[in-house]
Amino acid sequence: MINHVWGLFAHPDREWQEIRGEEESVSHMYLTHVLLLAAIPAVSAYIGTSQFGWSHGGEPAVRLTEASAAQMTVMSYLAMLAGVAVMGAFIHWMSRTYAASPTLAQCVVFAAYTATPLFIGGLAALYPNLWLAMAVGTVAVCYTAYLLYVGLPTFMGISRDEGFLFSSSVLAVGLVLLVAMIALSVIFWSIGVGPVYTN
Repeated sequence: MINHVWGLFAHPDREWQEIRGEEESVSHMYLTHVLLLAAIPAVSAYIGTSQFGWSHGGEPAVRLTEASAAQMTVMSYLAMLAGVAVMGAFIHWMSRTYAASPTLAQCVVFAAYTATPLFIGGLAALYPNLWLAMAVGTVAVCYTAYLLYVGLPTFMGISRDEGFLFSSSVLAVGLVLLVAMIALSVIFWSIGVGPVYTN
């Protein structure tokens, strides 16, 4: 797993070919990659929001209670795990349009590796700061999109032109999924499952 993570940053073209040549099950991918990497932003956010907090101007830092931060951590962690599976299922469904024939497991593996920069970028949540989160988040999203556009044609064995259209569709669905998760968060908050602050 670590070799692939490093390879996706160092030489993504070659790494996608290696990943494509492996037969990996969904359960193995989750156990060795997704469960570990998805914990990075979740645990970082827990530490950042409950221990350091964030401040506006010269005001004292605002923190979440540990119980509230733990609740948010578990919910965001489960959302990330589900998000990888949903994106993998969509890629599998969409692959029929482009005459590619990957298995569902291969598509989930592809979605998981593509999301790697987002997971690692979650380290920025250790220190809750709007500008830091925006900067790191922007870089992580851009590199994730780059991995998607570079990797999909290689991974699916399709032309670059088809890969561009396919990648654009996947990116659009990913954005819709993100908006849906934000909407669900607002709904949960409105029924009382929201953050609780220490002050």
